[in-house]
Amino acid sequence: MIDISLYSYMDSMLKQTPLKFKRYMYDKIAWNNRLVGVVGPRGIGKSTMLLQYIKEHSNDKEYLYVSADHTYFTNHSLIELVDDFVKYGGTRLFIDEVHKYKTWSRELKQAYDVYPNLKIVFTGSSVLDIMEGEADLSRRALMYSMQGLSFREYLGLFHDINVPSFTLPQILEHKIELSDLEHPLLLFQEYLKTGYYPFSKEDGFEIRMENIIDQTVGMDIPQYADMKASTARKLKRMLVVISQLAPYKPNAESLATEIGVSKNNISDYLVYLEKAGMIGMLRDETGGLRGLGKVEKVYVDNPNLMNVLSGGSPDVGNIRETFFYNQMRVMNDVISSKKSDFVIDEFTFEIGGKNKKQKQISDIPNSFVVKDDIEIGHANVIPLWYFGMNY
Repeated sequence: MIDISLYSYMDSMLKQTPLKFKRYMYDKIAWNNRLVGVVGPRGIGKSTMLLQYIKEHSNDKEYLYVSADHTYFTNHSLIELVDDFVKYGGTRLFIDEVHKYKTWSRELKQAYDVYPNLKIVFTGSSVLDIMEGEADLSRRALMYSMQGLSFREYLGLFHDINVPSFTLPQILEHKIELSDLEHPLLLFQEYLKTGYYPFSKEDGFEIRMENIIDQTVGMDIPQYADMKASTARKLKRMLVVISQLAPYKPNAESLATEIGVSKNNISDYLVYLEKAGMIGMLRDETGGLRGLGKVEKVYVDNPNLMNVLSGGSPDVGNIRETFFYNQMRVMNDVISSKKSDFVIDEFTFEIGGKNKKQKQISDIPNSFVVKDDIEIGHANVIPLWYFGMNY
């Protein structure tokens, strides 16, 4: 028999779950696949998305939502829950924050193999690697990587300004239309400070952000990489140093000296921070496949995080580049440019303020100047805020 406290917990969570606004990933997920995983940084709305789906589709006791840190798992295993759930007619199991359960991959594999009619959806930290650990789930799980709010989503969630997403060609052709917002720049500046995370509607945004940093660097990464506490502290120091230098050109020797670790560990630490949603690494085209090129620049992951790490005084030029890279990487393969800032497909982008000139890209075909502090553009001059409408 399923512990009644689990259903009570689910009911309580569902009552608190709004349905009005849904994240960009909601309609992209193949919810009916046998095993679905959604990973991403802390605080971006993965749990809410699962609860929204359950609230719209649940059928009595056939659905169950659990969090892997629930007290139930103090005395029970995940596979024990699965066994009981299926025996009593359960068909859809949703497991939140699965990374908090030590043997999650092995037991999910067992559940998948033993119960072919059971559908499981789980969320986890973005540092999870389903191809590593005790069981390889790569052939079984359909995985989705989710990011924080786009500027478009922010307008919908916080200001009830709802517009569809725009493709990159539509953005470059000045197809953006906001009929309910004549002057977007004030809200765009607000977004850069606090709009990337859905919880910024609540009080204590900076405290919550500090908690996310501490939990990600102090718990998620060490648990995944089997780190000592002393190494985790150096990892946080590394994040702070990068935030002061970003966009940072990787120099393993100087960074290793700065934080007191071997330079041989620097590349691994950077990958951990990137997977955890703390930094973004801009690569060149040499890798041939997305994410495999040489790292040219390291950015703090998003403008909100950069604002917190800088004590509220980030460099405006760095914020602009960070925003562009953060927003465009979700739907596009963004790589470094040898002559400018970024390249996406055949397009080259130079990022700057409203007085930015064309000189640097004058001899580059299909090139664009992306300017902050302008509402509308013309020809190859594109407002920076446009690029927040891509997803």
